[in-house]
Amino acid sequence: MKHFTSVKDMGPLDKAIQEALNIKKQKYAASDLGKNRTALLIFFNSSLRTRLSTQKAAENLGMHVIVLDVQQGAWNLETRKGIIMDGDKPEHLLEAIPVMGCYADMIGVRSFARFQSKEEDYGEVILNQFIQYSGKPVISLESATRHPLQSFADHITIEEYKTTDRPRVVLTWAPHPKALPQAVPNSFAEWMVAAGYQLTITHPKGYELDESFTQGAKITYNQQEAFRDADFIYAKNWSAYRDPGYGRILSTDRSWMVDGKKMELTNNALFMHCLPVRRNMIVTDEVLDSPRSIVIPQAANREIAAQVVLGRILKGLPKNE
Repeated sequence: MKHFTSVKDMGPLDKAIQEALNIKKQKYAASDLGKNRTALLIFFNSSLRTRLSTQKAAENLGMHVIVLDVQQGAWNLETRKGIIMDGDKPEHLLEAIPVMGCYADMIGVRSFARFQSKEEDYGEVILNQFIQYSGKPVISLESATRHPLQSFADHITIEEYKTTDRPRVVLTWAPHPKALPQAVPNSFAEWMVAAGYQLTITHPKGYELDESFTQGAKITYNQQEAFRDADFIYAKNWSAYRDPGYGRILSTDRSWMVDGKKMELTNNALFMHCLPVRRNMIVTDEVLDSPRSIVIPQAANREIAAQVVLGRILKGLPKNE
């Protein structure tokens, strides 16, 4: 594995799942694999699970870890090419990235969609600059369009809890007071289709995702219809993708919140969410605190997903003299 930015980099998913399950049994079996190797984790945006799980996974493999919060403790970085730098950004990514590459064996990057330009967001300008100029393997810690480590953890979780080969998985939009990126739903849909699950995506009209991520999924605007006989319910908010209105909130309809009554329509489904979750807006306390909620095991699998990816990249590096 050279870089990790999407499900396409993972190879056969059945092998990846088996590798993940083996790691869960022996997290420290390869604790010398990362000896004298350094992982640089760069955060342009806030993080809890991604930061902690990736750092823990790297340490499980014996790696050194450097964490850089760009907004706290680094120069304000310019990302656009061809701009006159006469504002508040004294350093450009074009210089910063190669310098970062000097200090690390691999680089993890977290950079959300900015909603200033759909073309720039979906062109993955920042992530691709790291791939182009760092000279090192790059791992997406959530980009403008995808969150592959989260989706891999989601896939591991479903494989652990499923009772049928092709479970019915529902991705449902839920209300939120802020405009959120499409990265998690995009990535989740992409992985679920690749895994061969029966995926249904339900949302209000206007919240259609990029079809390149959702091909193979059933789309419905009827949430109750989607919930019937489902095995897993994955709730997530996202902002509008289509123009005009990209990155905007089109609805705050609280009737889309996941509650106990809706869960009764399912096949005793398990509830999932990537976290952080807004209680009694995305999902009720009743559902989130119930035995059918697996959000904590799901979060725990973030460490396992990261360890699989880091381990594969380490094995592909030239020998460290």
